Amino acid sequence: MYAIPTEPDRSVVKRPRGRPRKTPEERNDGNRRQDLVKAAAKLFRRHGFNGTSTRDIACAVGMHSGSLFCHFKSKDALLYEVMQKGMRSALARQTIVLLSEHDAATTLRQLIRSHFDTLLGPNSDFMHAVLYESRSLNTQQRNVIAKLQGDYEAAWTPVLQELCLTGCLQVEVPLLARLLIFGALNWSVQWFDAKNGRSRDDLIDAVMALFIRKRSPALQKQALGVASAARSEELDHQAVDRIGLLIGHPVARIWHDAAG
Repeated sequence: MYAIPTEPDRSVVKRPRGRPRKTPEERNDGNRRQDLVKAAAKLFRRHGFNGTSTRDIACAVGMHSGSLFCHFKSKDALLYEVMQKGMRSALARQTIVLLSEHDAATTLRQLIRSHFDTLLGPNSDFMHAVLYESRSLNTQQRNVIAKLQGDYEAAWTPVLQELCLTGCLQVEVPLLARLLIFGALNWSVQWFDAKNGRSRDDLIDAVMALFIRKRSPALQKQALGVASAARSEELDHQAVDRIGLLIGHPVARIWHDAAG
């Protein structure tokens, strides 16, 4: 005898492939977390990390003070998230610039513009925390942020090297130029105010005038040929180390620590 086939039980619901869709409550939970990060960045800038309480942050987004800890273990963890968000945003903005094919001088100008936009633009509260609140992080957190900062700065080095090889860089050592540029740009958060009649374009023009030497088309073409041949040569690492010791600034750290 043959077994009589049975109809499949269609009442059994198959499990969908991939990640399950978030419920409205879960989506709202993620939004609340981002609201806390944004509010914290603004309050840290206005009152400082030590001058801001978790109650202040929760109140700013319409939450009970204890509800904040459903999203972050501590105020320190919230600061860490603020700083990571600031650096990730800066790196993403910079990557767009570097993917564009331009000569070194144009690329430098766009990098400077990108950095000013990060420091002085609508979401500048996040980078303000990176510049001035790193002391409130623990050692592991500081190392992570320092690594992000190092990756951010490293992208400027080939551009400055090429400008140096073509004779367009006012400062003969790219590392020293890089540190001076970042120091000047980062300090602008302390004094720049668009209401005083100056724009970010004015700042960019001033920085380019300080660090880039104008050359005639003929000399520029000749210099480009020299740079192409010399691009594979190594930098004078001993000179770089001497400069790092002279200015008391570790090579791996690029940000001007005005608070220190």
